[in-house]
Amino acid sequence: MKMIIACVGVMAAWPAVAQSVVGTWQQTDRKTCFQNQMKESDTEKELESMMGSHAQSTVAKLIVFKKDGSGQEGIFEAGKKKGNDKNDFQYKVQGQELQLTDKKSGIIIQRFIIDELTENSLKIHDAVKDCETRTFVRAK
Repeated sequence: MKMIIACVGVMAAWPAVAQSVVGTWQQTDRKTCFQNQMKESDTEKELESMMGSHAQSTVAKLIVFKKDGSGQEGIFEAGKKKGNDKNDFQYKVQGQELQLTDKKSGIIIQRFIIDELTENSLKIHDAVKDCETRTFVRAK
């Protein structure tokens, strides 16, 4: 009986391990520690919803994870192939930790904890500051 329960537990955890960060991800939300701690008033919430409905965003922050362990992060405009402020890096996933390293020196430049990884969404937070969060949806 214990063997069956153990096998079911391993099989239930399998999809989470099998997912891969490889692909192109578009950032949909980023919150700093300050933003996470700040409480908005009703007026601020109302104004934000009004401003959001009129805003037409033609730029997207994308992060690309390639199969070879390299990646690129940058801001891309609609209708243009090349992005601005592109940063090249190497990456490594170890358990639930995502490490971004400098391409030339190999020094770890950022560390994130993967909170959620599904076929279409990725949620991470800074390994040092739990309150710094980033949310992505799969673009390709």
